[in-house]
Amino acid sequence: MNVKFPKANAPIKLYRHPLSGHCHRVQLMMSLLDVPYETIDLDMDNGAHKTPSYLKISPFGQVPAIDDNGITLTDSNAIIIYLEKKYNNDYEWYPQDPVQAAEVQRWLSVAAGEIAYGPNAARLVKVFGANIDYEIAQRKTYTLFSVLERILNTRNYLAGNTITVADVAGYSYISLAPEGDISLESYPAIRGWLERIESQPRFIGTQRAPLSTI
Repeated sequence: MNVKFPKANAPIKLYRHPLSGHCHRVQLMMSLLDVPYETIDLDMDNGAHKTPSYLKISPFGQVPAIDDNGITLTDSNAIIIYLEKKYNNDYEWYPQDPVQAAEVQRWLSVAAGEIAYGPNAARLVKVFGANIDYEIAQRKTYTLFSVLERILNTRNYLAGNTITVADVAGYSYISLAPEGDISLESYPAIRGWLERIESQPRFIGTQRAPLSTI
């Protein structure tokens, strides 16, 4: 049974860093679901994410976080599942079938694992100067991309032939891989997958880092 929920009474507040792929993941899900939201950019360089008021919303002082009319949540994957469960009226972004649901969950784990420690980590080094071993991040990315390329040669999306929250979770940092000095040129199946996501109604792209920081 597909229970229909009303749209948000007021725009959801999204606390974010504009260059964060985790934050884009949430913003993309809200846009695809046509849920009204407003972005609140935190000055993280000056510790805005560690203030007592923000720690009440996000106890670990991380972004993204949302305030949905008094319901506060953190962790990008948790937030997109919440949004799908509450505001999905027309399309099953998270399948109910046990096998399909498990397949989606597997890719959410990949987003928090291989994607986070691969293309995300490489970008953190190149864009933000993070103290991370770039060669390890680069190697993890190429391993991930070789697997993704094989899989996406057999299906249109990560968890099958229809788009799901798995694709929302995976899109941001893979599309941003070139900012980590990792080319997508050798991966036509991955590029085709990115293009299919970008063709979705209400798709919004990532905010690119200034060239001076890359």
